[in-house]
Amino acid sequence: MTETRKYWTVNAVLLGLVLLLFVGSVFIGRGFEMLPGKFETIAKIDRDLAWLVLEQVRLPRALLGVLVGATLGLTGAVLQGLLRNPLAEPGIIGASSGAALGAVLVFYFGLAAGGAMAVQLGGVAGALIALVTLYLLVGRNAPIVTLILGGVAITAFAGALTSLALNLSPSPYAALEIVFWMLGSLSDRSMTQVWFVLPFMIVGWALVASTARALDALTLGEDTASTLGFNQTSVKARAIIGTGLAVGAAVSVTGVIGFVGLVVPHLLRPFVGYRPGGLLLPSALGGAALVLAADIIVRLPVGGPEPKLGVVTSLLGAPFFLFLIMRMRRDTA
Repeated sequence: MTETRKYWTVNAVLLGLVLLLFVGSVFIGRGFEMLPGKFETIAKIDRDLAWLVLEQVRLPRALLGVLVGATLGLTGAVLQGLLRNPLAEPGIIGASSGAALGAVLVFYFGLAAGGAMAVQLGGVAGALIALVTLYLLVGRNAPIVTLILGGVAITAFAGALTSLALNLSPSPYAALEIVFWMLGSLSDRSMTQVWFVLPFMIVGWALVASTARALDALTLGEDTASTLGFNQTSVKARAIIGTGLAVGAAVSVTGVIGFVGLVVPHLLRPFVGYRPGGLLLPSALGGAALVLAADIIVRLPVGGPEPKLGVVTSLLGAPFFLFLIMRMRRDTA
């Protein structure tokens, strides 16, 4: 099988998996109860009510699973290619922590009651402010190492401010609301939120995807990539701004869902080759599949509260992260 045929075969399999999990996300309930029968029963009584439940409860959750998962997988792949660091993921440039801080401040100051999209606006604004701060810190032509250090600094500072907001929260109920939101979830979301995040994600995806050929050239080194006609400043700007817009929108509507952007590119890289640009599409599909699968897993318990999606992805991702570190240590020994 040629490399090209193998590449598109992998993408086709991943797309089929995403479609299968999407249908499962719509029609699987708590305790893995199959819901088509219930929809049919409701439709016999009130067809409009059945459609309302499907459109406003089940469908938004599945759609956000696809959108958020694709965003995290895609941006993880592009950052690993840009930074040439296998441990890179969307949180490394401060976009995730900035978005989380923006949303938390909306909760803290009681602005969430002022409008349905207040939390989402706060999250996107937080991500954009984090990126502007990173740009002002490191400058236009900053080397990759400086960019990473700037992102780590912003992530740490935003995390400290988020902890401070929790510490000074005016009531235990407000603190609890913040904590539950930060754990990450797709439940109780609506089509309004889907339509809100979609434009930010589409723009972010387009900017990130436009760097594919440049990422391949960067494997030969920055000087070689520049000789081939790729403007390093433009490539970095498109990758960072695209990541910020897409990840900021994702975090603003679901909370923090970690490790997807780290795990997915590593899992798929052996199947599609080690060309960073060629990893973008499979990582987007793989991220969507992973988030949908994890969101189905959280419905396994029949009684009690539903586990948070961010907790499940962290439980899956943290051991994989440790495995990567141990393997890198063994390879360099």
